[in-house]
Amino acid sequence: MKLKKVLALGMAATMLLSLPVAVSADEGGVPGYLDITLGEDYTDLTATIKFLHCRTDREEDGTIADLVAKFNETYPNISVETEGVTDYAEDSLLRLSTGDWGDIMLIPAIDTKELSTYFQPYGDLEALDAELNFMNAWSYDGVCYGVPMWGNAQGVVYNKAVFEQAGITELPKTPDEFIADLQLIKDNTDAIPLYTNYAAGWTMGAWDAYMGVVAEGDDTFMNQKFAHMANPFEDHGDGTGAYALYKILYDAVANGLIEDDYTTTDWEGCKGMINNGEIGCMVLGSWAFSQMVEAGDHGDDIGYMPFPITVDGTQYVVAGGDYNYGINVNASDDNKIASLVFVKWLIEESGWNVSEGCYSTSKNGENPSMYSAFDTCTMLSDQPALPGEEDLLGEMNSESELSFNAGGDAKVQRIVESAFMGSESFDDIMADWTTAWNDAQESLGVEVTE
Repeated sequence: MKLKKVLALGMAATMLLSLPVAVSADEGGVPGYLDITLGEDYTDLTATIKFLHCRTDREEDGTIADLVAKFNETYPNISVETEGVTDYAEDSLLRLSTGDWGDIMLIPAIDTKELSTYFQPYGDLEALDAELNFMNAWSYDGVCYGVPMWGNAQGVVYNKAVFEQAGITELPKTPDEFIADLQLIKDNTDAIPLYTNYAAGWTMGAWDAYMGVVAEGDDTFMNQKFAHMANPFEDHGDGTGAYALYKILYDAVANGLIEDDYTTTDWEGCKGMINNGEIGCMVLGSWAFSQMVEAGDHGDDIGYMPFPITVDGTQYVVAGGDYNYGINVNASDDNKIASLVFVKWLIEESGWNVSEGCYSTSKNGENPSMYSAFDTCTMLSDQPALPGEEDLLGEMNSESELSFNAGGDAKVQRIVESAFMGSESFDDIMADWTTAWNDAQESLGVEVTE
């Protein structure tokens, strides 16, 4: 991941990769995730743990406090202190480097080979993968160090009333149809067709999530092929691929289909704006859906649709894990066990994923009903990297400074700036990305395929 640019975390620590995973009290005192039965095990355990997270909105509205209170109905002696951090992507790395973060955190962008330095293993990947979804992201050498809060499907959040007022009768399935619909919104309503959320920065990185499965129809693209490709940003000529994906944003900006001043967008304010029909749509993961629904009196107007790219007649949807819970490897055994119990309860008993509009990490869990528009799509998850290449994409992201799916908002902001000011053509940007990618491949000695 984008570790080299953000922070050097090369702290000396005991490495666990060569040791067997501690899955029972006899082997290190801490069980594995699958060894705990909720409601039966450790109900009399006494501990105080701290949970560091990014959901400041749920900290402020009392949701997390309510979850903890519900948890304490079964585990009354486990006290859970929580802290929400606004600039989580940056601050969590700093906290991780100092050790000042507590017992549970949402794993930030570190290299997977460093997982055992900071986080307690949950168990064997193959065994966990049979029970839980989206388990590949924070595993290394067959061992899992993170469990996803929940999964997100990647689509577009939109206002159904605005689309109806604009005269849109069918959801768009291609880039051309999407741009045409944005134009209808501009012509027939007072709403902003596509809200970029440029000023927030991190929101622009959401566009990266549609590479691979959505844009290519290929679940091996991101983690197995991308780093080796000579021309990953070339125009396929059929409205697919990374070129077509990012060109949607460029064309929307160039055609005046966004807010009047992209530098003044307001992340918190946009939630109420789309709820009230002042925005047509925004490109965000499904995690954003519930926030838009709750932001005003018109929650029933909020919808979620597949991203408008069709590959050989099929629309694809990528579903993957959100932030992963990581447990401090340096915590006491009691705190590790208490943390593990809390994490498992959040995933399997809390129902938090349903209220947030997200897929359950548990294969037996309940899922929300907001995805009706996805019924005709093919849903896939990105396949893991090939053995020996677990860190390759992260190294390419760092060396190229493009940082796909790793906080690479600056490169997407560049598209908005260039399209708005007419300072660079889209093809010039793609050519520059290609050069940066190829230079990184050469620097890292990556085998390149056409």
